[in-house]
Amino acid sequence: MLRIINRNNLVISCMIALFFITSCDKKRVFDEYLPISNQKWNKNNALQFTFPVEDTIHEHNLFINIRNNKEYPYSNLFIITQMDFPDGTVIADTLEYDMADVTGKFLGKGFSDIKENKLFYKENILFPAKGMYTFKIRQSMRKNGKVEGVENLEGVTDVGFRIEKE
Repeated sequence: MLRIINRNNLVISCMIALFFITSCDKKRVFDEYLPISNQKWNKNNALQFTFPVEDTIHEHNLFINIRNNKEYPYSNLFIITQMDFPDGTVIADTLEYDMADVTGKFLGKGFSDIKENKLFYKENILFPAKGMYTFKIRQSMRKNGKVEGVENLEGVTDVGFRIEKE
């Protein structure tokens, strides 16, 4: 009898936990991660996220999510993004984000060697049309005084793209 009660409690606890996990993310519209093979992000490897847009009335926030480990050798990150719209319009941006503070401690959340950074990409935007959009991102790091880019950026484990309702 005691064993049955413990199993029932476990099942109920799991259901409650699942409810809270799923209900706490009501803002999420799209959220996807792509792994970086061998944790070396090649400068020619543009990661691509394709997503449908149905809501052209409400504002959204767009985020770039970066997971890095202790092998990441820089305090910042330069990336080039491209957003392809259903009508053929293309918007490209070159962006820089801080990855560590002035003491060299990595920013982001996480208790292990992996830190997750949720970086603002676009804030309070309205999608102009319904349809399929494509977001592309590639690293564009350079060493000081060098023209050519870093061929393989080490220490990035995953790259994600997230859209939230405002």
